[in-house]
Amino acid sequence: MNHGSASPSDSATESVGSSAARGHNAADAEFARMMIPHHAQAVQMSDVVLAKTGLPAQVTALAGRIKAAQGPEIEKMTGWLKDWNEPAGMSGDHSMNGMVGDEDLKKLEAAQGQEAARLFLTHMIAHHQGAVAMAQKEGTDGKNADALELGKDIVTAQEAEIKEMQELLGAL
Repeated sequence: MNHGSASPSDSATESVGSSAARGHNAADAEFARMMIPHHAQAVQMSDVVLAKTGLPAQVTALAGRIKAAQGPEIEKMTGWLKDWNEPAGMSGDHSMNGMVGDEDLKKLEAAQGQEAARLFLTHMIAHHQGAVAMAQKEGTDGKNADALELGKDIVTAQEAEIKEMQELLGAL
């Protein structure tokens, strides 16, 4: 008989969910703070490629998949930082592996056809390698189950995409 109170399983789920939101450490917060702008740049590079014509269909499809995966992950990590009462911006001097410099971004924006595809793939391979390294660090140092799971998912997905990009680059 239910007297308007939550069932024991509902209470357990609520307490697990709220403890998961609180159960994070500095490595989890750093992972989210660093991965957000890292993912944002991948989305930016994908947008540049998606606006171009004359690129191999496989490269355009890959850019679309990267954007589709990383956009929602940015929102997820932004939500975690808010839930954890952690600042969203990075503090201090953090260099991130794989970030593409302004000059290289301008070259990608100016390039067309095969050259644009080659630049995108070359930069995105290095970019993904940087993300994999950050995600592996989260796997070693993190505490939050959701962040650990996302880190593992990033490693799996981006290692597969690196292999795909290397094959596409070799075929150009």
